[in-house]
Amino acid sequence: MKIHFLGTGTSQGIPIIGSTDPVCLSDNLKDKRLRTSVWVHWDDVDVVIDCGPDFRQQMLASQCPKIDALLFTHEHADHTAGLDDIRPFVYKQGALPVYGHKRVLDNLAKRFDYIFSDENKYPGAPSVKPFLVDPSASFVCTGKEIVPITVTHYGLSVLGYRFGAFAYITDMFSIAPKEEAKLKNLDVLVVNALRIEPHPSHLHLDAAIDFAQRVGAKCTYFTHISHKLGFHEEVEKALPKGIHLAYDNLTISI
Repeated sequence: MKIHFLGTGTSQGIPIIGSTDPVCLSDNLKDKRLRTSVWVHWDDVDVVIDCGPDFRQQMLASQCPKIDALLFTHEHADHTAGLDDIRPFVYKQGALPVYGHKRVLDNLAKRFDYIFSDENKYPGAPSVKPFLVDPSASFVCTGKEIVPITVTHYGLSVLGYRFGAFAYITDMFSIAPKEEAKLKNLDVLVVNALRIEPHPSHLHLDAAIDFAQRVGAKCTYFTHISHKLGFHEEVEKALPKGIHLAYDNLTISI
């Protein structure tokens, strides 16, 4: 299995438009973060989780050849606003299977009605095949079993996903014990760590470290990072053993 981090930034990305914050002005490429998304290559299956506003740029940079399924964590724009840019994949492959919570798919069907509806369809519009994810049960996607993990994000249920020994969680503030129990015996955990100071809807750095150590994966990578976390190199050096900051275009193998 290969994990390609397409983007590791928060909703505004880094640098933020017009910002003079030192992190936003950094020349280090690891401090430049597109909106959070990941591409999972598992045997011959390619799954992308979320498609934010930077989706087209991420597909070009990663040279992702195909998408067998697109999984959504939740409906916020930084995770969904690039949906129209699936059209090159649709032209080659046909309607793209998309998976998510019913609430999320209903939201997307309203915002992107020309994609979800076949009525009076414009010839160039992309098409999808929506599949509902039951948060309480694993599901088979393109022949692979995937386990949904429910977390809370400012009162909103967000889905993380477990693929074998790999789990991906973003936009988490809290998690119930029964959901955390689904994260045993991981090789790699990915979870959000927004900034140094506490935040009302995301894990901050200390909370993310506590969670990572509690789960006990062999290796943990933090994502959904804002400029308020600090410079990549400085934060990376201070992290406990086995915990790292992800960065855009990082690829890891399991």
